[in-house]
Amino acid sequence: MCRDYLRPVLLIFASIAVGVVGWSGYMLLLPVALGFPVLWSIAQTRSVAALVSAGYFLAASRGLPQGVAAFYSSDIWPGLLLWLCASSSFVTVHTVFWTINARTRPLRYFLAVVVMSIPPFGITGWAHPVTAAGVLFPGWGWWGLGLMTTGLAGLVTRIWPAVAIALTGFWLWSAATWTDPKIPDGWRGVDLELGVSLGREAGLQRQRDMIATVRGAATDSARFVALPESALGFWTPTVERVWTGALRDGAATVIAGAALLDAGGYDNVLVAIDRKGGRILYRERMPVPGSMWQPWRSWFGESGGTRADFFTNPVVAVGASRAAPLICYEQLIVWPVLQSMLHDPDFVVAVGNGWWTKGTSIVAIQRAATTAWAKLFAKPLVIAFNT
Repeated sequence: MCRDYLRPVLLIFASIAVGVVGWSGYMLLLPVALGFPVLWSIAQTRSVAALVSAGYFLAASRGLPQGVAAFYSSDIWPGLLLWLCASSSFVTVHTVFWTINARTRPLRYFLAVVVMSIPPFGITGWAHPVTAAGVLFPGWGWWGLGLMTTGLAGLVTRIWPAVAIALTGFWLWSAATWTDPKIPDGWRGVDLELGVSLGREAGLQRQRDMIATVRGAATDSARFVALPESALGFWTPTVERVWTGALRDGAATVIAGAALLDAGGYDNVLVAIDRKGGRILYRERMPVPGSMWQPWRSWFGESGGTRADFFTNPVVAVGASRAAPLICYEQLIVWPVLQSMLHDPDFVVAVGNGWWTKGTSIVAIQRAATTAWAKLFAKPLVIAFNT
């Protein structure tokens, strides 16, 4: 009887360990997440598979309760509720697709991988093991993604030890030869440490401080400067005039986060500003569900919240190049980056405003995931975060 309980308990604890280590924010540890499909496949009942899935996902997203509490300046309970709700899609998908039939298990797990990569379930498709493709197969592009997907399916078969050994070999070789993605020529990303005030303090002095930061970063070799999400606050004609005037005597182009407000809600955007003026460069495809994207408001005739542009503007033109923009939450899920890569951009621009994640590994995980995707497709990467 004890043995009947011991195996499931060990699988659950192992899945928690895999989630904690794989999603610790250390990029070269991302392949540890590949332990999840193995544990899922050797669960002997559907209920144990559900618990294994829950243990992995909750451990991987463990920073969410504390982050939500900080974001709303509340106690831990709203964060815990959101944490559990967010896990429901991952657990449901992996519970439904689990099977005791070893012959059909690879196909069913492949379907779970696909379902968790695209909307609607992919909206909360964090901690996806396929993200490790960039660590195991840097520079392999779509071939590497295909090999990663094949490897994931192989990890749920009876020959999973051989597959695991092969993937470990790729992992060790990659770790031994690893180099970070290059920064695009002529670009510089600026990290800020302005905390909660970024995007909320919108006075003229804050804009002047930002302008001074850009002038310090812009040089002859760096004509494009990226600022974090929400760096400009609300994008208005007045803000545009202030920045255009400040850039009139230089050749720099600023790419910065802002909010574009109207009667129905707002868009989380990136704007491009130079001496000729400013323009909306990019509208976020997938804002944070719950805190930003609140589609249920429209069901009750209410306005507000951030709009989700889902599959629009996967790449944008910046100068003579094409960039794949990723704002904050988009760096944690799969489909925005893959949609952008279908258009073969020249580089990736990743920005975020992570002040609310203090004391968690969320920003480190965002950086690690974005770096892994950039390495997989051999794309230069520019990052700008506020903490």
